[in-house]
Amino acid sequence: MKLNTLTPAKGSVKNKKRIGRGQGSGKGGTATRGHKGAKSRSGYSKKLGFEGGQMPLQRRVPKFGFTNPNKVEYKAINLDTIQSLIESASVETIKFNDLVEHGLAGKNDKVKILGRGELKSKVDVEAHAFSSSAAKAIEAAGGKVTQL
Repeated sequence: MKLNTLTPAKGSVKNKKRIGRGQGSGKGGTATRGHKGAKSRSGYSKKLGFEGGQMPLQRRVPKFGFTNPNKVEYKAINLDTIQSLIESASVETIKFNDLVEHGLAGKNDKVKILGRGELKSKVDVEAHAFSSSAAKAIEAAGGKVTQL
């Protein structure tokens, strides 16, 4: 082994060209950034959604309408569904927990009973809201309406 044959391990030394260190380095002047324009300046950072001065998509698309943050969404359950639940589970009172157990509503849902279909048997129903036709139909069948 001689000193003149010593070399660093393969891949350990990278030829890093030092940019912007004067004209004598060969990489001075524009320092590989090209001439003029935003990208050649110091402190440049591209804004999110910037399209080179063209009106960005976010601002071209029309905006309209209003979203009410206080809107209450109900899970709708009709009388025919309640009738089929009565027939399958043979119950006289339907509470909110029963609807959750039978997969008709989620535990965080608010339930509204609607008047489609007909009720053949007496049943007490407990829910967050009722349509007027559903309440009349339940009471006409001899049942009771309880609002949560």
